[in-house]
Amino acid sequence: MQKILITGAAGFVAGYFTEYLEENNLEYDILGLDILEEHRCSYTQYKYKKINLRDKDLIKEVIENFTPDYILHLASVSSVSQSWNYPVESFVNNTNIFLNIIESIRELNLPTRVLSVGSSEEYGNYPADKMPLKEDYELKPCNPYSVARVSQEMLSKLYADNYGLNIIMTRSFNHIGPSQSDKFVIPSFVKQLLNAKNTGNMRIGVGNIEIVRDFLDVRDVVDAYYKILTKGRIGEIYNVCSGNGIKLKEIINIVAKQLNISPEICIDKSRIRPADNLTIIGDNTKLKSELNWLPKYNLNQTLKDMLSYQERIYGKEN
Repeated sequence: MQKILITGAAGFVAGYFTEYLEENNLEYDILGLDILEEHRCSYTQYKYKKINLRDKDLIKEVIENFTPDYILHLASVSSVSQSWNYPVESFVNNTNIFLNIIESIRELNLPTRVLSVGSSEEYGNYPADKMPLKEDYELKPCNPYSVARVSQEMLSKLYADNYGLNIIMTRSFNHIGPSQSDKFVIPSFVKQLLNAKNTGNMRIGVGNIEIVRDFLDVRDVVDAYYKILTKGRIGEIYNVCSGNGIKLKEIINIVAKQLNISPEICIDKSRIRPADNLTIIGDNTKLKSELNWLPKYNLNQTLKDMLSYQERIYGKEN
């Protein structure tokens, strides 16, 4: 049985990835790595190990013992706003950890295929008339998080081209879905709007809701990741995105309509970043044409599912 090593195994995307394998009857021996003491997963052939991925010797030992056929590298500090507050932590957790992994593979001379997950933030601030963003665009990172992700991508190319490592890269755009932490913008909106419905307090705290983003359901994301990990071309970069842009205020309107409420929007300056890309929309042509990937979930359905999840959480808390 082939083996998959998943870093960031206790995170949002990893949980959906193992669900995807289950739903599609894809059998692998999986080892999940994360910093939590323990993590449970319903996938049958799943083992978990607590690990500090900053420890190069330790991660090398794990890789040597497990000898994975694939590595899905999801461990990261993925918050742009947090990277402004903690730039060193962002760089160490997004770039140095990845370097520990690929350097271990190089030293062990393993043929492991590695999916290096990057970000749409790498593109920087392009004007609206340059949308959608394509993989051959020049990168113009404009926050600490995106600088770290560009560095990770450059290391990926370096190790693929010069050491022959089997690395495939993504530039992943915003992904959303049920159970996502409300430290991210859309789950925060959903939680606040549901609270407004239940309490009658219609005030919603927001940052800049005029920005345009490309949101993709996490269930479509993991489908893309599996296809890229197993069939993507080595050394290539794939945008993982919906191809559609929407203003954040329009998402608030959709959820408010689903709840049948009229919220009072209040700008919270603490939620506004020092610099923000105004419009980010991706081109997913390469992913579709090379790997026969197609998204299955539309935005309305995703938001409805997120609302249903949050309603269940609210019911348990009250």
